Amino acid sequence: MIQLSSIPSLDDLHKAASAIEHFIHRTPVLTCKGIDKITGGRLYFKCENFQKVGAFKMRGASCAVAALSAEEIARGVATHSSGNHAQAVALSAKLHGTRAHIVMPDNAPPVKVSAVKGYGATVYTSGPRIEDRETLMEEVLQQTGACFIHPYDNYNIIAGQSTAALELLDETENLEIVLAPVGGGGLLSGTALAVKNMNA
Repeated sequence: MIQLSSIPSLDDLHKAASAIEHFIHRTPVLTCKGIDKITGGRLYFKCENFQKVGAFKMRGASCAVAALSAEEIARGVATHSSGNHAQAVALSAKLHGTRAHIVMPDNAPPVKVSAVKGYGATVYTSGPRIEDRETLMEEVLQQTGACFIHPYDNYNIIAGQSTAALELLDETENLEIVLAPVGGGGLLSGTALAVKNMNA
């Protein structure tokens, strides 16, 4: 697996897809005649709600964990998240046979906290602010020696998230617009890289 330290190329994105294919679902691309009628266009929905942990975050987490060396895997992994990334890192760690240390804010949805614990991760509860998470994360990293996997500011995360767009482009033709949501920016960055490089 690639260990990326710069903006991923198209070759990197394809390598990421190969590295994670056994850890994720290839989710369906669905259409809806009712929505097409409302919009006057033909829309295709990449249904990442059917992905493992219920979100695209599994793609990035799988890629980031797969990129670690054997020595790094042995140290375990760690991250901070209020939900989906937390679940994805926890499950990816479990699938790679290592420990996960997850910092979650005290206002995280209980069902997501339960899911993270269900994947075998150790959960540390912080205050609700991002600064609270980051402060506690530093303490956890010092105590455990685990490898930190940032929720979005990580080239392997971005490469992993790009695979949703690669699959979409593989199953559709002549798209005029590709829309992606943005929170931290991992999915949007990966989507932009996939679309630009596939249409260069």
